[in-house]
Amino acid sequence: MATPVGPFVLAVTEAGLVASGWGSRARLADRLGLAEVHDSDRTASVVAELNAYFAGDLKEFETPVDWRLMSGTRLQVLQALHKVPYGTAVTYGELARLSGSTVPARGIGSIMGSNPIPIVVPCHRVIAAGNGLGGFSGGEGVETKRWLLTHEGYLQPTLLDL
Repeated sequence: MATPVGPFVLAVTEAGLVASGWGSRARLADRLGLAEVHDSDRTASVVAELNAYFAGDLKEFETPVDWRLMSGTRLQVLQALHKVPYGTAVTYGELARLSGSTVPARGIGSIMGSNPIPIVVPCHRVIAAGNGLGGFSGGEGVETKRWLLTHEGYLQPTLLDL
């Protein structure tokens, strides 16, 4: 689907959204190891929610998440991240504490970089301590993260955004 932050691909199973992100459908299908089936009925609700999010009309996703690609500490951290509210941000260290894990901030960064469901599981809401944005591996990198945080009202727009 087309979004303000570039083309976004989605994979939805019978249980929910299992993967999303920037890149090709083929790359996503390879990562999942599942047969690709085009089913607009299955994807319609997440597409509608993402369109509403980008229009500024949705602040909390109701799309079910299929967590099958994650386990252990990674699952624990990403499920805690899924609860970080729209318009807010946490540091890598704060997310480690929220998840109850003992993973250091650098390890949390690695988990964010491998998040299979960006935007819905909002890795863009994780920032570096000291007000730095930290990294972002989706879209156009940190500029995409900056756009998403500005869109949500966490960051104030700059002259470049006006």
